[in-house]
Order: sequence, then C-alpha cells, then structure tokens
Amino acid sequence: MAGSCWHMEDIEKTLHDSLTPLGLEVYPFKIGWYNAVLSPSFHLPYPEDTLAVVVLSTPSMFERAFTPFLESHSCEGVTDPIDQCIRHSISTCVTQSFPGQEVNISYDYEMLPNRKPKFLAQTAAHVAGAAYYYQRTDVMDDPWGGKKMFGVCIHPKLGGWFAIRALLVFPGVAVGAELQQRPPPDCVPSQESRVELLERFNFRWQDWTYRDIVPTAECYSQQQKTYFSTPPGQRAALLRQWGFLPGGDTQTQKQNQGGDIVG
Repeated sequence: MAGSCWHMEDIEKTLHDSLTPLGLEVYPFKIGWYNAVLSPSFHLPYPEDTLAVVVLSTPSMFERAFTPFLESHSCEGVTDPIDQCIRHSISTCVTQSFPGQEVNISYDYEMLPNRKPKFLAQTAAHVAGAAYYYQRTDVMDDPWGGKKMFGVCIHPKLGGWFAIRALLVFPGVAVGAELQQRPPPDCVPSQESRVELLERFNFRWQDWTYRDIVPTAECYSQQQKTYFSTPPGQRAALLRQWGFLPGGDTQTQKQNQGGDIVG
C-alpha cells in the first residue's frame, strides 16, 4: 500500500491493536515537536510534519511477550534476549501491517557512527505525551552543585515501571491538525518530590524505589525483577536455570556489564 493511503489514525490503531496484547504502548507525535526541543546535532532528518511513534514496554511485556518468545525462539548466545524479543515483535508487526509502506525503526540501544544514540528516548516520550521527563532544570533550588544528575521519565500510570524501546518514523506520512500536542501529565509536581525522584534515580536506582515515586497500576513481577537485577553477563545462566535455554557446556555469551538500568 502506498504511503499516501495511510492516515495517522489508521496507523495508530493498527499499531495499538497489534502491540498492546504484547504489553507495549504506542504514542504518535510529529518530528517537529521533537526537533524543537533539541540542538541541531540531535535533530531527526525528516520534515516537521512527519509522523513518528514512540513504543514503550509495560510490566506485562515480560509475561506476554518475552517468556513466550523464549519458549518459541532459540536465544542461545544472544547478547540481549529482551532486545531481540522487542525487535522481533515490532518488526513483525510492521512487516505484516504495513506492506509497501516505508517505516524506519530505531531501537533504544542503537548508536550512530559518531556514538550518539539514534534517538533520545526520554525526549521522544515527553514530546509524545507518554511520560514526563524530569530533569534538574525542573528543580527551582538545585541542591546538587557540580554533581552530574541524569533525568528520568515518569509514566502517569506506571511510574518508573516501564521502558522506552523504539521509535518508528513514517517518512511518507505527513500529519496535520488532526494530531495536537498534549503535554505529558506532571505527576511529580512538588519540588520536594522532584528532588527525591532525581536522587533516588541517580544515587539508588538499584533499589527500584524511584519507580514508585507515584502510585502505580502495575509493577514488575518478582521474576522480572530478578532478571533485570542480574548482571547482563549472568542472565543466560539464569534463563538456563529457569528452563528457557538448553543446558550443557555452552559458554555463556559475554555481555556488556553496563546493561540497561531502565529495564
């Protein structure tokens, strides 16, 4: 189907119907919204009215998509099975749902040759209205001095129990007035809570508490917490222990110990 035959509402519904059962959420936005808040070196090279969609994973993704993926695919030697699962889920959806339509997919872990990320995931989630990106500029009386403080997105229903996984760009689809920008819900409105959030995230992210800065509808299961708490290089052994990988003497794939702390 030619790109001009697709409309934003149809694309959003198709993605929603395909990905929601897998524990994924989709949020459309215009490229211009994203580029407007970033320096030119981070701009996405598309016209301002081009349709983009950011994809988030919710806590249910682990049971709805990841464990079934492990049961039906061989992940022996795969560096990051979660990334492989997300890639498979999204690429299958796009291939089956949009034949003939150009769709450029970028994943949160992908880098450009200059080592910059292909897209700034938290900025995309913020401009799409999916989750508020709290940064130190959101704190009026900055108490941290010269310390480097990273920002973090908070979802209005999931708190920090989610991850930003991918960006889909539809170069042939221009969006007009039918898509209006809505700011993400400011669910951490007080200065004290924002300070607490950023300190939990920057100094104690391993204890999970930043994710509960607001009441949440869902959180990670204990199995999911165990998986993400395990160093990346030891996750294959954990999956083998759980029965998702075959036993034997196969050497565990060495992995980046830095890992994705967001999960």
